[in-house]
Amino acid sequence: MTSPAAAAILNGMPCPADLRVHHHDGTTFVTAGQMMVACYSDGDIAMRNVAVAVARQLGFSGQRVAEVMGLSASYVATLHQRARRTGAAGLVRPSGPKPKRSPADWAQAARWRQAGASEAQIAARLGVAQATVSRHLAGAGQQQLPFGGEPAGAPDAAGGGPEPQPEPGREEPAACPQRAAEPEPAPATEPETETARAAGLLAAGARITGGQVTSRYAGAMLLHAFGARAGAGAILAAAGDGGPGGRRFADVALLWAVSTCFALGAATVEQFKHLTSACAGPLAGLAGLPGLRTLRPRLAAIADGTDPLELQAIFAAAMLAADPVTSGVYYVDDHFVPYAGAKPVGKGWNNKRGKAEKGRADTHVTAHDGRAVCFTSGEPSGLAATLPKALAELKKAAPPGARIMLGFDRGGAYAQVFRHCRDEGVHWVTYRRAPLAVPKGLPVLSVITVGGRRREVAWAEETVQVKDYCQARQLTLFEHGQVVLQVLTSDFDACPAEILAWLKSRWREENFLKYASDNYGIDKICDYIADIQANTKVIDNPARKAANASLRQAEKTLAAARESYAAMLADPAIPAAVKNTKLIPAAGKKITRAEKALAQAEAARDKIPARLPANIIGPHAQVALLRAGRRGLQMVLRLLAHNAEHWLASHLNAYLRDDDEYRAITRQAIIRGLAGVITYTPAAISVRLDQPASPRVARALELLLDEINAAPPTMPGDTRPITYHLMPAGQI
Repeated sequence: MTSPAAAAILNGMPCPADLRVHHHDGTTFVTAGQMMVACYSDGDIAMRNVAVAVARQLGFSGQRVAEVMGLSASYVATLHQRARRTGAAGLVRPSGPKPKRSPADWAQAARWRQAGASEAQIAARLGVAQATVSRHLAGAGQQQLPFGGEPAGAPDAAGGGPEPQPEPGREEPAACPQRAAEPEPAPATEPETETARAAGLLAAGARITGGQVTSRYAGAMLLHAFGARAGAGAILAAAGDGGPGGRRFADVALLWAVSTCFALGAATVEQFKHLTSACAGPLAGLAGLPGLRTLRPRLAAIADGTDPLELQAIFAAAMLAADPVTSGVYYVDDHFVPYAGAKPVGKGWNNKRGKAEKGRADTHVTAHDGRAVCFTSGEPSGLAATLPKALAELKKAAPPGARIMLGFDRGGAYAQVFRHCRDEGVHWVTYRRAPLAVPKGLPVLSVITVGGRRREVAWAEETVQVKDYCQARQLTLFEHGQVVLQVLTSDFDACPAEILAWLKSRWREENFLKYASDNYGIDKICDYIADIQANTKVIDNPARKAANASLRQAEKTLAAARESYAAMLADPAIPAAVKNTKLIPAAGKKITRAEKALAQAEAARDKIPARLPANIIGPHAQVALLRAGRRGLQMVLRLLAHNAEHWLASHLNAYLRDDDEYRAITRQAIIRGLAGVITYTPAAISVRLDQPASPRVARALELLLDEINAAPPTMPGDTRPITYHLMPAGQI
């Protein structure tokens, strides 16, 4: 333990185990604490590469080695992998210009590719980097930008020349945007190099400034229409790192790329590896989608540095500002998220499987049209307990004085919930719990307009007294002459037919939970790390349960004694003398003993608390609290993708008019099914989409693109306008 005086004297001194580089008289010294790692002349690139590999093998991180040696993280990762694979021979490569390949060589490479050869095999045959082969063969048969061969005189990225840098004043176009955005075009001949290049890209905050890319996921670029409308850039910037180094764009682009991948059908981060990196990255302005080794730690760092409640509040306010809820109607429901780990996570009721399981519960609030607004997450409980928390989040996001009516199912139909809503100044509407009451009045027929369509509603109205609350309005809905449901509400002024239609439309909340779970993975556990704490949750006391069982047994014993006494008195076969002298006194004593035992059991039961904290009942009771930050960040990204699809589908259906399939058409045929060409220039971004297979979908999409182009959206973290066009049918 260092004394305060010694700590003050040593303040500013380097850490004893720190990696440091010293230059003296043309010689470079690399030290790790008091140990000399390497000593070489300043111009000896081979020995420098060896020192880098040795420092990585000593356990120093790639970022630290890159910082000390003055190199990029991608270059350090490349050297580290070559040293692990081929030893020192991979670190010392001859310098000099690379051979320039002729058009005939690339034509032969295209034939090899069509014959089934991999890009790595072609690169080995031609003696060039795999990235060079990828650039020349990308989008074969489609429009290509001029490339040419490797620049003459460019040194090998791991050889004896200085670290390669882009040629000054030259912007090289690319069919895949790595060359346009990558600060250091190091060869990528193995998966680790691709990850390292992505890490270097994120660290530099690079973006695509120019070039053209053919992407199989170009339809997902339409998500920017809602992203710009909802201010997705501001939402993601609240979570991203705005510190030194220009990482604001990198974080915003990374988060939008993750949200887009969720929209493309990847339910978990691990499933991102099934997406084509060079096609998915440009959707967010990145040259390529980072690998999992880069993506996981960066997402974790962003989530750990973000206040989840603040981020959720910003998201909810943005969703309401993008499309105000004019009806004021919101739906609330619980969603159970199962947990398959071994930690002592609390249990809740899983409706999908009909049994209690370990997991957590999310409470989602959606707008009247089925758009996600806000959510809360916590230990499994009932809607009656979580609804007040969801209401608090909704009131933070809603404009001051906005009208709010909460619609929920029978899980929240309790007097304490009604009182809480009344105290908060919001109306509520819910189903009446069974049994249904017989309506007093005759039904009335009304005609209302829902979604532009006229609908007939037969209803009866009356005022009822709710126990432990006060009077409430009861509406009974009739269909085909039969009572189908009864509704309780605190709103005595709204049109009865509208109230019935509002609650009957609560299926939109159920559909949201179903389809968001299937298509956006809202029920996936993204982080299994948990804090183990003493379980202080108040639960039923087993001792009280045992005392109640003893009390019931005493009651049964007393009842049996009294029944035996009555049966003995009524039995004519027993002589009266025997009854009077023996049986009646014995029965009386038995009844007295049973009454005394009952009184003792009742007194003992009353001394035992009905509920106690779990750690008091069992001293070793523990509970695992899953971290909410990482799940909260991913949930915001998932719901952002869901709402973007929801907006696109609703606007497409204005021209498509297919209420049954418009959501599936938007998701599968457009967002996930349309390829196209994305062109980046310093001033604008243009997206040319392939024609959908269905002519009616193509016509509706063309009208939707005209609507979007009237106010071109922008990409989060970027200011360049995005315009959309459909390719003519003959060019597909």
